[in-house]
Amino acid sequence: MDINTAGSVDPEKLEAFAGKVMGDIGGSLAALLAYIGDQTGVYRAMRDGGRAGVVDIARRAGVDERYLLEWLSAQAAAGYVTYHGEDETFSLTPEQALVLSAEGHPACMQGFIQQLVAQHTTHDKAVDTFASGKGRGWEDHHACCFCGTDRFFRPGYDANLVSSWIPALDGVEEKLKAGAKIADLGCGLGSSTVLMAKSYPNSTVHGFDFHEPSILTARERAAEAGLENIRFEAVAAKDMPANGYDLVCIFDALHDMGDPVGAAHRIRQCLAPGGTLMVVEPLAGDSLSQNLHLLGQLFYSASTLICTPASRAQEVGLGLGAQAGQKRLTQVLNEAGFTHVRRAAETQTNMILEARV
Repeated sequence: MDINTAGSVDPEKLEAFAGKVMGDIGGSLAALLAYIGDQTGVYRAMRDGGRAGVVDIARRAGVDERYLLEWLSAQAAAGYVTYHGEDETFSLTPEQALVLSAEGHPACMQGFIQQLVAQHTTHDKAVDTFASGKGRGWEDHHACCFCGTDRFFRPGYDANLVSSWIPALDGVEEKLKAGAKIADLGCGLGSSTVLMAKSYPNSTVHGFDFHEPSILTARERAAEAGLENIRFEAVAAKDMPANGYDLVCIFDALHDMGDPVGAAHRIRQCLAPGGTLMVVEPLAGDSLSQNLHLLGQLFYSASTLICTPASRAQEVGLGLGAQAGQKRLTQVLNEAGFTHVRRAAETQTNMILEARV
């Protein structure tokens, strides 16, 4: 296309699109500065100390005053902090404080921001993976990738797993309260596993993940919580032990697997008679046109950088993608031998599928 061809470019559309891109660049820079504010404790100092000038905030947070002035100015321009021109002070509104500093709250975005920073940190590997078509395993990502992922998803699990997702499954909650066997496949750092072990003390909970460093962290967390009904093992899905589980869970991980059909087939072999598989996946429609919105953009982006390359780095390398949708996920589960699949619950970001034989 010759961009100089008369009439080929609509000036108003050009200005609008260039403005959108400029806004996205500004947002990326705001997110990077937000990560700095999180890691250095500036947001917490502002939240706990209230409205104050640069000198006071710098003293509370223990950061350099001159850099802080530039940081606050940029964050105020982005709308991340509030500037009061009448006395040249800064503050956080209750809403800004929740999103930027309320660790563990579902509204807090710092986990997602940390994940974004992790991807920019290893951008050279991302470019090489994209151009070559080769896989890229989880172990090839920056450490912030693991922490950010756990930090982003954990509040959603805390808010929904025990209160609504498990109760939505047919007859499962009663089994877990009485005493059952639970497996958490692809458990990562173990947040969901620990939560279930705490919530159902009469049950035993096993967390499995092929990434051994994550398993080591998960074991530390379980020990800190003083839990005796929990165990973690570093194993791949195909090597999951057939212990007759009443409930097997996969949280936002099935699409990352190289062979999700094989993994689901192995899970079926590991279930007790009448057992249930709960699959939690990113919320998505069944076609691209249904996912052309902000949430779809975020999940497709993560899928480009993390999920699909992770799948390609494993056996089979199906590359299901983070926006597979319920129809495609159901096909995978049906191929694995699960004849009954239904959506048991959903949130603004996730769908919860119940699968039975």
